[in-house]
Amino acid sequence: MNRSESPSGVDGTPRLPAIDWQPPWMVPWRQPGAALLAHLPGDRAAEGAVAAALNAVGQAPVRFVPQAALPEGMAYESHIYVTGTVPTRDNLHDFFNALCWMRFPQTKRALNRLQAQAIEAAGGVQATRGPLRDALTLFDENVLLLQAPEPLWQALAARDWRRLFITLRSLWANAAAVTFGHALTEKLVTPYKSITAHVLCLPVPPHLPADPGSGPHPWDAWLAPHLAPDWLAAKPYTPLPVLGIPGWWPGNEDPSFYADDSVFRAPRRAP
Repeated sequence: MNRSESPSGVDGTPRLPAIDWQPPWMVPWRQPGAALLAHLPGDRAAEGAVAAALNAVGQAPVRFVPQAALPEGMAYESHIYVTGTVPTRDNLHDFFNALCWMRFPQTKRALNRLQAQAIEAAGGVQATRGPLRDALTLFDENVLLLQAPEPLWQALAARDWRRLFITLRSLWANAAAVTFGHALTEKLVTPYKSITAHVLCLPVPPHLPADPGSGPHPWDAWLAPHLAPDWLAAKPYTPLPVLGIPGWWPGNEDPSFYADDSVFRAPRRAP
């Protein structure tokens, strides 16, 4: 993860645009997100404003500190693991990362532990991440969690988009999707058709409620123990253009929405 980017505009004002909390993908993040924004100063210009607001809300197992607290030369993931503090820039990307710490504390701790252990085993951050760290980064940034009937999983695995979204459309009434990856959720603040998630190939059990309420998400305690290094290193993900999910985008009511093969791509054929 590149932590060297400037977190603010040229005038020092954090990049936190207005957020529409009504779309279905925002449901898991609505309550803590609105609470956090209510704690931000009106001008949002002070460095570390987001970190201070997060600590005031107090719903995460870690503390948030300004980006400047990350020592030069120390890996971001290692710093979190050692200190229990998360360097946080005043921007939308880190805002959603923090919300994920609130909703999925056990899963975020497990991902961080695996990242830190992999960095230590490699003798520090290397030029390439390696299979495990690459898979962990994909998870943290872009994973979508899915609870769905088995026929939907079969169609998704086959990338049979017509069957997934048209033939089996009624089954989506019994499905739930959560954007775990904070980069994925960030993109959906200004949605566009080609946004594609990495769906974790681990079906969420049907008995687990999808409504997060006001505390940790009900899927968190179930998910965290499943994060085995060897399994993750194999990248157990499959792509899903998220605005194709029924109910997520008005345009997909028209079947022609799915005819765009630049977005809904056929699976690659084996050579």
